[in-house]
Amino acid sequence: MRRFSFFTLFSNDIAIDLGTSNTLVFTRGRGVVLSEPSIVAINKLTNKVEAVGREAKEMLGRTPGHIVAVRPLKDGVIADFDVTEQMISYFIRRANNNRRVWVRPRIIIGVPSGITQVEERAVKDTAYRAKATEVYLIEEAMAAAIGAGLPITEPSGNMIVDVGGGTTDVAVISMAGIVYSRSIRVGGTSMDEAIINYIKRNYNLLIGERTAEQIKISIGSAYPLDEEMILDIKGRDLVEGKPKTITITDREIREALSEVTSSIVESVRMALERTPPELSADFVDKGLILTGGGALLRNLDVRLREETGVPVSIAEDPLSSVVLGVGRILDDIDLLRRVCLPS
Repeated sequence: MRRFSFFTLFSNDIAIDLGTSNTLVFTRGRGVVLSEPSIVAINKLTNKVEAVGREAKEMLGRTPGHIVAVRPLKDGVIADFDVTEQMISYFIRRANNNRRVWVRPRIIIGVPSGITQVEERAVKDTAYRAKATEVYLIEEAMAAAIGAGLPITEPSGNMIVDVGGGTTDVAVISMAGIVYSRSIRVGGTSMDEAIINYIKRNYNLLIGERTAEQIKISIGSAYPLDEEMILDIKGRDLVEGKPKTITITDREIREALSEVTSSIVESVRMALERTPPELSADFVDKGLILTGGGALLRNLDVRLREETGVPVSIAEDPLSSVVLGVGRILDDIDLLRRVCLPS
């Protein structure tokens, strides 16, 4: 008689990319069912959640004093356990269309490379408190490589650079194992902060997170563009205290982002230097793959190609690479055993 595991019997098992900026949820048979900002709005008077995800992001910088929109994750790890638990519980309910689920889900969560044991325990405890029956962790770089379609089980070198909201993970993978990995606490959020500080320093203008993110998306770049781009932005004049509009160029924003992008380039260089020569030879033809929201920064691939000398390509769906990789592991228990972090 054929034996079935819970993975076969029940389809409410969930894969989560628990990111600093965005959380994505994958369920078997349905694919990516949810992609929401990792933001929670809390009413400080009642200590209750007012909004989660996209609705809470709309409240950033626009709430009265007793309502605070917070990011419960910082640099890829949990900064506020209670709020993260409520956020995960909310996303699990949303993933199940708010239906009551009688069998608690098994959850696989992508975490940054180099996460400490204390941070691992924090992620697991939060998921268990959110009603998971079992929790598995997998490094985001490994998940991103699987999601990007790299042949990770073959004896050849695969380099992945996952530029997320709070961290950038660089890893060299061969035979379903990580040969080298490094995680730096630099990512999309660092880029937003760099833009805020640059405009404050050079124009005495204060802007918010949402405006900084919009600037990054609209005219941000890591390498000179073919044509100049300009953008009008609004904020509060720090000298006169009144609203003000200024015009900035892509060159200025590239200068603002230079420290962040240089850190990413340096981490890739270090990975290339520390990779065994037999695997390094594979990069000459295969190059490296960029994933994560930061991969969408204009000409980041060009900058990496110019400074490292290896081909660089962007994953087909860089924003979803991690959650797609974690989702594929839901259907492959053998691969799960090979790639998940030890308990």
